[in-house]
Amino acid sequence: MPHTASRYLAEGRRVGLRHFTQADGAEFTARARESKDLHHPWLFPPDSAGAYAAYAARLIENPTKAGFLVCEKEADGALAGFININNIVEGGFRCGALGYGAFAHAAGRGLMREGLDLVVRHAFGPMRLHRLEINVQPANAASIALARACGFRLEGFSPKMLFIDGAWRDHQRWAITREMTAAVG
Repeated sequence: MPHTASRYLAEGRRVGLRHFTQADGAEFTARARESKDLHHPWLFPPDSAGAYAAYAARLIENPTKAGFLVCEKEADGALAGFININNIVEGGFRCGALGYGAFAHAAGRGLMREGLDLVVRHAFGPMRLHRLEINVQPANAASIALARACGFRLEGFSPKMLFIDGAWRDHQRWAITREMTAAVG
């Protein structure tokens, strides 16, 4: 029986991870428009063809970024959400900052938990990172629950850290290191 290569970089029981492509624009932007109420006021993923093309290009071409689409395997690879590693620094730091969002049809089903676990393993494995950080607005209970469920620890509070939706927003800082995953895995 011939072996066929997976279309995913990493796979879990219900989801697979793959990189962004320009061809994902129509599905991604439709899902983003359907998810506006879920995402507001925390994040604003691209919801038009032009905005997606620029967003995806940055994730594809910029070596300090890595973008992953969380795809639902039983739904023929439908997009369930996205997870990006931004501000990747190599050398002695080997760190990146995570940003993520579930699409409304997939929210609350554990798909992003599985996807984030896969991204953490991929980051600490093939990408050879040592530390990942998540910055979350304190009232974003769903994002905090996801960070906690995936083993991230709360490290601090940063007032007026990021400019989002027209204002400087406070954030909690969550992080995980390779050693923390080795202790549980």
